[in-house]
Amino acid sequence: MAAILAGTISATAAAPGDTIRAADFGARPGTYEDALPAIQRAIAACKEKKAAVLVLEPGRYDIWPEHAAEREYFISNTSSETECPSKMKKTGLLFENMDNFTLVGNGALLVFHGKMITWVADHCRNFTIRGIRMDFERPSMSELTIVSASDSTVETAIHPDSRFDIRDGKFQWYGEGWGMKHFHAIRVHTADSTNWYDNWAPFDRSKALRTGPLSVRFSGNFRNRKFVPGDVLSVRDPIRDHVGAFINRSENVRLHDVRMHYMHGLGIVAQFSENLSYDSVFVIPRDNGRRIAAFADCMHFSGCRGQITIENCRFNGAHDDPVNVHGTHLIVQEVISPRKLKIRFGHAQTYGMEAFFAGDSTALLDAASLKIYAYPIVKSAKLVSEREMEVEFTKDVTGVRKGDALENVTWTPALTVRNCRFEGTNTRGLLVTTRRKVLIENNVFFRTGMHAILIADDASGWFESGPVTDVTIRGNTFQECAYNSGGHNYTIAIEPEVKKAAPGNFVHRNIRIYDNTFLQYDYPVLFARSTDGLSFTHNRIIRTDFRPSGEARANIRLEDCANVKVEKNTEKGFGKISVSK
Repeated sequence: MAAILAGTISATAAAPGDTIRAADFGARPGTYEDALPAIQRAIAACKEKKAAVLVLEPGRYDIWPEHAAEREYFISNTSSETECPSKMKKTGLLFENMDNFTLVGNGALLVFHGKMITWVADHCRNFTIRGIRMDFERPSMSELTIVSASDSTVETAIHPDSRFDIRDGKFQWYGEGWGMKHFHAIRVHTADSTNWYDNWAPFDRSKALRTGPLSVRFSGNFRNRKFVPGDVLSVRDPIRDHVGAFINRSENVRLHDVRMHYMHGLGIVAQFSENLSYDSVFVIPRDNGRRIAAFADCMHFSGCRGQITIENCRFNGAHDDPVNVHGTHLIVQEVISPRKLKIRFGHAQTYGMEAFFAGDSTALLDAASLKIYAYPIVKSAKLVSEREMEVEFTKDVTGVRKGDALENVTWTPALTVRNCRFEGTNTRGLLVTTRRKVLIENNVFFRTGMHAILIADDASGWFESGPVTDVTIRGNTFQECAYNSGGHNYTIAIEPEVKKAAPGNFVHRNIRIYDNTFLQYDYPVLFARSTDGLSFTHNRIIRTDFRPSGEARANIRLEDCANVKVEKNTEKGFGKISVSK
C-alpha cells in the first residue's frame, strides 16, 4: 500500500513531460506476482500528463490475464466468424490515445500468462517503445525433440515450457487456461536449419507412455516419416484468436531494441497506421532451447501509409512469413448507383474494420486480370455490416460490375527493409505488395522454406493488394532458399495472381534486382509474371552443395513480361545463366 500511495503522490506532483517510473506505482521485478495493475496505474498517470516517459527497472515482470484490459478489435488476416466468433481481445499493456510517449524498458523481461496481446498502441501519435523483451511463460506453441524413431515407436523429449499430460495412453498438450483440439505442425530439421510442414496426426493417434519427467514414448504407425534424431516438432492450434502486438490507427510509431521471444497469433500487426520505424526488433526465441518465436507472421502491415522502415532486425523461428506488407481488395457486391457501391471483404479472416475514408483515392479493377480501369475519390464510406461497406465517390464511375475489386490507394506505404536477417521459417521471408517506393537492401535471407521475396497481388485468394511500381532489391545475400517449394522453388517470385490475362496489361512495373549474391542449391532464381520494366543485373549466382538440385532448367522464367533486361551477371557452377519465356 505504501508503494501505491507513493506512486499516487508522485503522479500528482509530476509535470507534463516528466519521467514516470513504474516502480513508484508498485511494479516490482522478480516477484512473479501480477505486475499488470501497477503498470496500468503508471500508464494512466502518463496519459494524464499528456507527454511522458515511462520507465521500467531491469528484471522480470509477470503479466497475468485477470486484470488485462479487454477491447473488441477486428484485425486483418486473423480469424473468421466460425474460427473465432468473438473479437474481444485481452491486452497486457494498453496504450490508447497517447501522444508523445516513450516506454523505456531498460532490458526488462515481460513474461505473459495465458493468451493475450502483449501490447496495443491504439490511436497514438509519436509513440516509442525501446529496450524491452517479451515472452510467454507457456507459449501456445508446443515443442518436442525426436530422440530416436522406428516405424512403430518414437522416443521424444518434451521442451520444459511445453505442458502436457497423458491419460489412458492419450497424449495431450495444455496451457494456462487452454487446451488443444486442432493441430498444425512444423518440423525443424536442426542438422541443416530447415523447416518443413509436418503432421501431428500420427502422434495424436498413438499410445503415449511417460518414460521420464520430460520424456515420452509414442507407439503407433510412423512409417515413411523419416524422423532424424534432433528434429524438433513444433505444434500449435491454427486459430489466430489474438495477435502478438497491435498498432491501430496510429502514427509515428518507433520500436527500438525490442525483442519478442514469443508471440501468440499473427505477430506485430500494424493496421491503418502511418510512419512506422522498427529498428533492432528481434523476433527470436529466448536462450532457453526453444525453436519457435512466432505463432504465424513476425511483422504484418495491412492498409498502412507513409514510410515503413525495418532495419537491423532479425527473424528466426516463425510459423509463417517474417514480414508481410499489403493492402486489401474488397469485392463489389452491388452497383447501387453510378457513384455508390456496396463492397465486401473477400477473405474469411479479414473483415470488420473501416477500409475506406472520405477523401481517399482508390483503384477499381477487374478481379480476374487485376487490370485497373478507374481511380475514383471517396466522398463517404461506412460499414453497413461486419462484412460490407458502402462507398460513395465524388463523381460517376462507368463500367463497374459485380465481382470487380476496389483498393484503397491512399493507404499504401513506402517500404525500406535493410540490414536484416531472415531465417528459421518454412514459408517466405518478405512479402511486398505496395505501389509506393520499395527498397530492400543489405539483408540476408538464409534457407527460407519458400521464396525469399514474394511480390504478389490478388483479388481472389487472400485479397492482398496491390501492384508495385518502384522496387529496388540490391546488395542482399540469398542462401539456399525455397527448398520446400517443389518445382516452383524460385528465390524471388514476382507472381501476381492473374486468373485471366488482359492483353497489354501489366500488373507490376519497374523492378530492379542488382548487385545481389545468390547462393543456389538449385537452378531457379527468379520468376516473374505480368511485369513491365524488370532488370536483373550485376548479380552473382553461385552453386552450392547444400542439397541435390533437380534437373537442369532455366534460372529465370518470365511470363507475359515486357522490357526485361538480364545482363552483366556472373555465375559459377550452372554453366550459364538461362532465361525462359
